[in-house]
Amino acid sequence: MADNQYDLIVVGGGPGGYVAAIRAAQIGMKVAVVEREHLGGICLNWGCIPTKALLRTSEIKHLIDHAEEFGLSVKDVSFDIKNIVERSRGVATQLNQGVGHLLKKNKVDVIMGTGALAGGGKLEVTNTEGNASEMSAEHIILATGARARSLPGLEPDGKLVWTYKEAMVPETMPKSLLVIGSGAIGIEFASFYSDLGADVTVVEVMGRVLPVEDEEISAMARKAFETQGMTIHTGVRVSGLETGANNATAKIEMGDGKVKEITVDRVIIAVGITGNVENIGLENTKVEVDRGHVVVNEWMETGEPGVYAIGDLAGPPWLAHKASHEGVICVEKIAGEKPHPLNKSLIPGCTYSRPQVASVGMTEEAAIDAGHEVKVGRFPFLGNGKAIALGDSAGMIKTVFDAKTGELLGAHMIGAEVTELIQGYMVGKTLETTEVELMKAVFPHPTLSEMMHESVLDAYGRAVHF
Repeated sequence: MADNQYDLIVVGGGPGGYVAAIRAAQIGMKVAVVEREHLGGICLNWGCIPTKALLRTSEIKHLIDHAEEFGLSVKDVSFDIKNIVERSRGVATQLNQGVGHLLKKNKVDVIMGTGALAGGGKLEVTNTEGNASEMSAEHIILATGARARSLPGLEPDGKLVWTYKEAMVPETMPKSLLVIGSGAIGIEFASFYSDLGADVTVVEVMGRVLPVEDEEISAMARKAFETQGMTIHTGVRVSGLETGANNATAKIEMGDGKVKEITVDRVIIAVGITGNVENIGLENTKVEVDRGHVVVNEWMETGEPGVYAIGDLAGPPWLAHKASHEGVICVEKIAGEKPHPLNKSLIPGCTYSRPQVASVGMTEEAAIDAGHEVKVGRFPFLGNGKAIALGDSAGMIKTVFDAKTGELLGAHMIGAEVTELIQGYMVGKTLETTEVELMKAVFPHPTLSEMMHESVLDAYGRAVHF
């Protein structure tokens, strides 16, 4: 760090930070990224990517278990959890190296160490050997991400009580598992372990699983998970957790006031995340922190001039693609360009369980609460030829329109590959599409995407194939 003066310093090399740095370099800024652990952040190393590698394994296992339905005969199927984990870690390592290559290609300096604001556009960086030095820039973007949140009495110990990190690298396969929290993270792990044969119980304090999703989709998801063998309790609270030599017992306050005890091999805590606001020098600034997250405006500006925050650090939705777009918007605003503020209603959400769940925009309930008169369309996977051919005909696509204007207010899906399909509706919403354009669009046959067309048609009484 002989030359430590930059136009922009990004603290954190996750999907928000490294994308922001690359975009700034493209514009012509002199940029540095300070990263304390792994380029790619939690998403690439301990979240989005390695979990999808795990889920791909459990998906293949499920297909093998049902091979006879496809005319195949497979015998003596087994798996090695160590090899499953090794593949997942290998995928993460490959992409981690890819991020490093991209930063180098764009002439972004990467400094491995921990950064803390020192005031006046300065950043104190402590490297991995504990040596401190100072960098400076007119603009500093904080992209330090977030970590798993814990609750009093439910603190993870890394052995019997896991966060997502331990759940990704099990040394042995648990026979029984309790997942506390049924958001995307909790449900994905529940799906992975259930498909590999574990006896999985999911508990959720809210009244339904995947509580941010459309209520109808949520109900279908619960039915699917329970049909697969999961035990699900909603509207309950875990009041205590005791660990033994090689198991843990949870006390669950049921909706009827009774307390139920569940003993399992392992527990996964998936009750949300909190921003990494500590030890980054915020006490030296006018940056405001609210409930574990840095407060920003629509341009990701904090209360401290020249200091910005993006991604999970800046609050929900806690999604990698949201972080990346915030990084680009922030940098382009700094550069004097004219980006549009991020419209959070256009950010799709995906859960990669079996079945998959995906959505964008308003739920039916939210649209009605907001004063819209709605038209709702539905189309089941059972009416789609491609879904039947795949042997995966359980699911539905639901669309919500404003009855007066035809505006697409929201789209909600459950079933095979819906995490790939949702982008079609997202693009439609971004282009301010109405039902007219969607009806006129020609969808290829035979594809799962045809159900998107049929769902739109159904909202207006024109569905053909069901």
